[in-house]
Amino acid sequence: MIKKTGFTTALAAAALVPISQAQAADYAIDTDGQHAFVQFKINHLGFSYILGSFEEFSGSFSYDPENLEASSASVEVDVASLDTNHAERDKHFKSEDFLAVGEYPTATFNSTGFEPMGENEGILTGELTLHGETNTIDMPVTLLGEGEDPWGGYRAGFEGSTTLTLADFGIDMSNFPEVMRELELYVTFEGTRQ
Repeated sequence: MIKKTGFTTALAAAALVPISQAQAADYAIDTDGQHAFVQFKINHLGFSYILGSFEEFSGSFSYDPENLEASSASVEVDVASLDTNHAERDKHFKSEDFLAVGEYPTATFNSTGFEPMGENEGILTGELTLHGETNTIDMPVTLLGEGEDPWGGYRAGFEGSTTLTLADFGIDMSNFPEVMRELELYVTFEGTRQ
């Protein structure tokens, strides 16, 4: 098991914490309203960091405050939507040297469990598939809040972060400094109850 890991979808976990008003429900990640983000940070040669995001993704989650272990989450990411605000670098990241988006266009996360760790916090466990490799990962998540929105709907939001070792997903970084061989993943999702 990869420690502190869990790509994009920890959102369910965050929302899994019992709250008095909560009811068992399914939520759709609000990407249309730009209230969800899948972002990353990787060291650049030990001098600075490269920050980026995946602009296209979709997903959903469900949770039951009376039965947290039965909660679930699923996210699919368009890897070719990677954006680091530098076109040539993005092209290189998407190439066969790194993500090989032509062969592996999609990354997915499907949860397999959730463990509450205190008020509004927990660990979401699941299967992350990236670059054709699947690993079980854990992501610490925090519920940011939930409740009615101004348009008559009901929302829940969370954030989570984890560290991925790129070699675990078949991405060879052996020609680069050791500090560049891990990637910090940060996700924040707001979901609308269906």
